Amino acid sequence: MPQPAQAAVFNHPGVLVSRAQLDFVRANLGNEPWKSAWNALQLHRFAQLSYTAHPRAEVNCGPSSKPDNGCSDEREDAMAAYTHALRWYLTKDSRYAQKAIQIMDAWSAVITKHTGDNAPLQTGWAGANFSRAAELIKHTYTGWTQAGRFAGKLRTVYLPTVIAGRPDNNGNWELIMTDAAIGIAVHLDDRASFDRAITTWRGRLPAYVYLKTDGSYPKAPPNSKHDTKAEIIDYWKGQTTFVDGLTQETCRDLWHTGWGLAAISHVAETARHQGVDLYATAKHRLRSAMDLHARLELGGTVPSWLCGGKVTKGLGDHFEVGYNALHHRLGYDIPDAERWVEQNRPAGVSHFLGWETLTHAQNPHGAGTSASATPDFNADGVGDLFSAATGTLTVWNGKGGNQFGPASAISSGWTPYF
Repeated sequence: MPQPAQAAVFNHPGVLVSRAQLDFVRANLGNEPWKSAWNALQLHRFAQLSYTAHPRAEVNCGPSSKPDNGCSDEREDAMAAYTHALRWYLTKDSRYAQKAIQIMDAWSAVITKHTGDNAPLQTGWAGANFSRAAELIKHTYTGWTQAGRFAGKLRTVYLPTVIAGRPDNNGNWELIMTDAAIGIAVHLDDRASFDRAITTWRGRLPAYVYLKTDGSYPKAPPNSKHDTKAEIIDYWKGQTTFVDGLTQETCRDLWHTGWGLAAISHVAETARHQGVDLYATAKHRLRSAMDLHARLELGGTVPSWLCGGKVTKGLGDHFEVGYNALHHRLGYDIPDAERWVEQNRPAGVSHFLGWETLTHAQNPHGAGTSASATPDFNADGVGDLFSAATGTLTVWNGKGGNQFGPASAISSGWTPYF
């Protein structure tokens, strides 16, 4: 049964990353793959104390960010703020916290609006990273005197746009906007917006990733004009044959598809920190989609019925969060996605994705913070198997990769329950 989108108390920090996850990373900075990811972060220009923000009152973004009037500046500054927030927590060097604050204060002093055709997506890109940076700094560092002003800008300049959704655009738009919306909602302790973001995500998920249980063709996005079979086929770029894991943007290109799948995972990850298990809803769609698109990117044969026999590659390093959740926590074997993730480590930065090998690779921490469709008796973040078929409760603890330990008999007297 789907869980209600409720969290009695918001857990902080809890936007994409948790304190337990980052403590795990700190303990492993000398080991791979975190070591290479950490080195890459420290060398990046976004992580330097000399970084200078370029805020403006109006960010104007045309189609594909052309014209680019502050669009790149805002995206880069938001990523730099998040990068410095991570560097602060992992080093406890307060200079990096102060730099993150300096960047966010510069923007909160002037930003008033986003305009242009690309404004909703731009607001999502920047809002996602700004909410992550603000969440980390506010809840792990003391001395941010303008935290309230920045929160006010998230509420008035970013949240109204991203929470409204974009049901008629390509699906990555609404998913990225929802990623920003749930992050901002958590940072603001805004339950109504949190619940609304969850509702948008639940509606968009089956309208973005197809499973054969949906019927002969995909679901329509809620409140979208694409609501007849012919309109949905056109929305799916003329695709008429549907298989598990196909997405609304597969026949557009794999880069934007990767964005959509990453945003699905980001929302589920943030919700998980708040006690809501969206992976239970998304796991079969995500694993099918990740494996399908990784296989295509890695050179798998494109059948004639798929996108006219040709796909535009460029998947990007977008799977780290989803791969960790499905493979390391839930124990699913997704070999093509695994090959693609490991081949592209360490993941870098792009728009609303940053340093996800560092933060999420093999990182099971947070087990038990949400109800799970897969039982986890030893709270190691990896799904376990159990049976009471003989009258004795028996558990096989998961090791990941569909591997399980030896049977452990827990207790007898379970005959009435099977």
